[in-house]
Amino acid sequence: MTDPVRPKVAMLLYPGLTPLDLIAPHAAFAATMETHLVWKTADPVLSDSGVVLHPTTTFADCPADLDVLFVPGGLGQAPVAADEEVLEFLADRGARARYVTSVCGGSLILGAAGLLCGYRATTHWSGIEALALFGADYAEGRVVTDRNRITGGGVTAGLDFGLVVLARLLGEDVAKMTQLMLEYAPAPPFDAGTPETAGPAITAMARGANSRVNEEMTAVAEQLAAKGWGRAA
Repeated sequence: MTDPVRPKVAMLLYPGLTPLDLIAPHAAFAATMETHLVWKTADPVLSDSGVVLHPTTTFADCPADLDVLFVPGGLGQAPVAADEEVLEFLADRGARARYVTSVCGGSLILGAAGLLCGYRATTHWSGIEALALFGADYAEGRVVTDRNRITGGGVTAGLDFGLVVLARLLGEDVAKMTQLMLEYAPAPPFDAGTPETAGPAITAMARGANSRVNEEMTAVAEQLAAKGWGRAA
C-alpha cells in the first residue's frame, strides 16, 4: 500500500532521455515522496547514454491526481515532443497536478503539451530560442518558479530543482536534510558551466554538438503550431 501522506510524483521516461536529468531529482525525492517512473508501456527504456531505465507504471495506470508532474530532457526529446499520446498524457495530468515541472529540455516537452504558454521558465542554455516557440517566457536561473510551474536549467540543475520542490512540498528542513544526506556542496574543478564562463570557443563547440536537437525541436514547434498544440494550446 502507498502512504497517502507522501506526495505523489510522476516522472516521465522516454527513449533518449538524459539519465542525470531524471536521477538527480529522483535522488532528492525518493526518501520522502511516492515516485512513479512512467511511460507508455512497462518495457525498459534506453537513455541517451545507454543506461536502461525501467518504468514502474504506465500512462494508463499512473495516478490521476499528482502533486508533481516531472519531465526530463534528453537527446530524444524532439520525437517525444511530437508524440500526441505523450502530449495528451502530459496535458491531462498537468491540468490537475499541484506542480508542473521539468529539468533541462524537459521544459520544451512541457511547452509542446501547451503547459508553459504564458509562464516564465528556464531550460538548457542551448534551448532558449526553442523555448520561446512554445509560448514560454525565458527567465535566467538555475531554477525558475512561476506560480505552479517549476523548471530547472540544464542537466545538473536537477538537484537544485529537486531541493526547491522538496522545500515547497515538505518544508525547508526536509530539503536541507536531503541536501546534507546527498552531501550536495558542489565545487567543480573548472568554471565552465555557462556560456559566459566557458568562453566563445568552448561554447561554439558545445552549441555545434547540440545543433541537431535544437533544429529538431524547432521543426516540432512548427508542426505542433499547425495542429493546435504548444503556443496555440
